[in-house]
Amino acid sequence: MSIKKKENKEGLSPLQLQIHDIIYEADTPMGKLFDVALLWAIIISIVAVMLESVGGINQVYGEILRITELFFTFLFTIEYILRILSIGKPLKYVLSFMGIVDILSILPTYMSLFVVGPQFLLVIRAIRLMRVFRILKLARYIGEAHSLLDALKASKAKIVVFLGAVLTLCVIMGTLMFLIEGTGNGFTSIPRSIYWAIVTLTTVGYGDIAPSTVLGQTLASVIMIMGYSVIVVSTGIVSAELSKNSIISTQSCNQCSKEGHDSNAKYCKYCGENLNAC
Repeated sequence: MSIKKKENKEGLSPLQLQIHDIIYEADTPMGKLFDVALLWAIIISIVAVMLESVGGINQVYGEILRITELFFTFLFTIEYILRILSIGKPLKYVLSFMGIVDILSILPTYMSLFVVGPQFLLVIRAIRLMRVFRILKLARYIGEAHSLLDALKASKAKIVVFLGAVLTLCVIMGTLMFLIEGTGNGFTSIPRSIYWAIVTLTTVGYGDIAPSTVLGQTLASVIMIMGYSVIVVSTGIVSAELSKNSIISTQSCNQCSKEGHDSNAKYCKYCGENLNAC
């Protein structure tokens, strides 16, 4: 009991903990409600930014769109301040990737209120484009993001070897196509032929270069079929690693705001704080 009181005294106040549970946690009723509301606010603000870039709409509804932008900027500012106040180590959040994205999503609007003069209009417009960084905040709603990232890291070596094999295959196929088709059919060099092989193998198919001989078309058909195998193999490598991953909790540390802990974790793997302290 004394240890728990000591943690409370040295940590966050009950109000800070309550705000932390609402803003950072996704497994509580209020946390889910906050996430849904924030998600809709982000979507609406992004739509407003897009509509503002349409000349006809901006002429008619420009003032409404600007007021809407200021309103959501105000809301996101309050959210940013509350995030700082509701964790024990606010600097950790401020300097984190999501903290930087959050501040970049609100600063340009405030800057545009103070920068005046026609010579600065182009600069303001360029700065205001940074508001679209707000969409990156949607990443905090993807529950499996940490698992996918871990799977990609674990399968890095296999992916590198696989990409090396694919690149070697493209070089061989491109060289063969150069020998078969020649410069008269658009395959003017081996590098250009390799470019065609990559485009064909990845099933992109721009159509700027195409074989015209029977042998060339046969080779192209083989490469197209192999392209589907490339997709299947690369997907299988990552899927195999995903199946090995342990279940990741959405619980956020009340000191550094980091997520991605194991479901049975008792302490934060980033700062060592007790995750169950209240």
